[in-house]
Amino acid sequence: MKLDLANPAWLQTLPPGRSLGVDAPAAACAFSTDGSRVAFGLGDGRVRILPADIAAPETPAAEPLHGGAVLALVADPAGDGFVSGGDDGRLLRVAADGTASELVNQKGRWVEHLAAHRSGAIAASASKTAFVVKDGEVREFGPHPSTVAGIDFSKDGSRIACAHYGGVTVWSIGNVVLPPRRFAWRGSHVALKWSTDGKFIATGTQENDIHVWRMAQATDMRMQGYPAKVKSLSWTADARFLFTSAQPVFTAWPFAGKGPEGKPPLQFGDEGAGLMSVVAAHPSAEFVAGGYDSGELQLGDLKTRRSVVLRMSDGAAITCLAWSPDGWKLAVGTDAGTLQVLDLKR
Repeated sequence: MKLDLANPAWLQTLPPGRSLGVDAPAAACAFSTDGSRVAFGLGDGRVRILPADIAAPETPAAEPLHGGAVLALVADPAGDGFVSGGDDGRLLRVAADGTASELVNQKGRWVEHLAAHRSGAIAASASKTAFVVKDGEVREFGPHPSTVAGIDFSKDGSRIACAHYGGVTVWSIGNVVLPPRRFAWRGSHVALKWSTDGKFIATGTQENDIHVWRMAQATDMRMQGYPAKVKSLSWTADARFLFTSAQPVFTAWPFAGKGPEGKPPLQFGDEGAGLMSVVAAHPSAEFVAGGYDSGELQLGDLKTRRSVVLRMSDGAAITCLAWSPDGWKLAVGTDAGTLQVLDLKR
């Protein structure tokens, strides 16, 4: 892939794209596993599916699938559609044509966080419980000390990690069932991401810092100095860097070699009008997208430590970002209900 941030065309013009306004905030977005479609989970219960090709005709708007807000959305690893969770307690499999079938119903609880694994498994949280759906079977894990605030799969899909008050719990979900491992750190943990190489688990905390555990040694480290809670975490494809939100510029902690202990983070790019609310590392190259609470969107380049604006500030916070599998398109959603698909192949 070759995105050239030194090219004047990147600095002078915004990328082409599709933009759509809806009457509900966007909570989450994702591209289908084949890259042909992009979906947005909305605050009014709808899952809006659009062609990834910005020149293709828009699909018609569909009726709400959830009885309340969509809280989480991921690509369906077992098909070309999506999986959504809502505050009505339902976990839905949404086909490419927008029709839905119910996978789980946790009535009275919010299905708030989702993760998918290429094996076809879906992990979800509902209050203090996590559950995994695969091949028609549903397995529950918990309860945890508090509401699960983040969930993710290990690299091989044999375990899930759940963030909660007091730390993280890792559950074995493979053929060999092991006792849960608990990684303790005081306070509330509000976000979680397992590294792409499986060696680390990172969380954002209520205390405006991040906490990272080394899985093999069960040792941990704390990185402080953020002006707000870190609610978005994203590892680079090679796991050499962890990008975090809640800073005015791109902030990446180095995990190659001996890791970030005793080292400052790598920071680069132009300060946007506010703090980054969402970060999303490129699926294969050394680029990262950063959305601001002002609505500005930047693309950063780790190699050159430069950034370029892809979307101007409009006062509405960016709430979700997603890369297409091939890394050429970027989905963007805001809390004002603006849905965009940007095409970076130019």
